[in-house]
Amino acid sequence: MDWAPAECTLPTEEQPLRVAEFDALFASTLRGVERVGPTHLRLMLEGGALVEATARELAARETSCCSFFTFTFTPGDQGLGLDIEVPMVHVKVLDGLAVRANEAAPRMAS
Repeated sequence: MDWAPAECTLPTEEQPLRVAEFDALFASTLRGVERVGPTHLRLMLEGGALVEATARELAARETSCCSFFTFTFTPGDQGLGLDIEVPMVHVKVLDGLAVRANEAAPRMAS
């Protein structure tokens, strides 16, 4: 996780596990990635209540170690919208997450 900021309080040895959790979520549920702006990434996840609960729990744990993240969930007919925003100073972190999302979601339509 070479894009993790110095402010991240997650122990270094746990960071690869967290990345793997995001990868697993993306690989099984991600159906769309939209870069709304430099500091704003929108993901579309497929699945019901279990996917939403899993994503919310993962986002809560991520916010506890990297408090600069803002995660907003929007359930809808097309799936679960997950907006991720960061301050401009942390754009590289969001860039890294966007790359992970695109790499981990092989079934996502291009």
